[in-house]
Amino acid sequence: MFSKVGQIMLYVNNQDESLAFWTEVAGFHIVDEVNLDEGMRWIEIAPTPSSQTSIILHDKEFVERMSAGVNLGTPSLMFFTENLDQLYADLAGKHVTVGEIVEMPTGRVFNFADNEGNYFAVLERAK
Repeated sequence: MFSKVGQIMLYVNNQDESLAFWTEVAGFHIVDEVNLDEGMRWIEIAPTPSSQTSIILHDKEFVERMSAGVNLGTPSLMFFTENLDQLYADLAGKHVTVGEIVEMPTGRVFNFADNEGNYFAVLERAK
């Protein structure tokens, strides 16, 4: 039986630029950063240092060479927030591409794009 989702792999073209986006723009924290054998760099980020789920920023080209056939597409991620309007304004103010806020039965949601044009969703659950 599974106990939790621990890490999500995000394959990126430029780890440094992606790290800058996720930490400086989106406000994530670096949990761990390790240089492994054969030039592999492991960068673990999370919304808070104590988050149960984190994102690993992997170099897409390196993973492709080491693990042919791995799906390198962007995972569909849903982030959660307690204050959608504040997060929306913050991201838009930092010139992040954001979609319209949409009302859904489960709450309010919008999409945003990272520095590489990958889209993610943010949901504020209905109260």
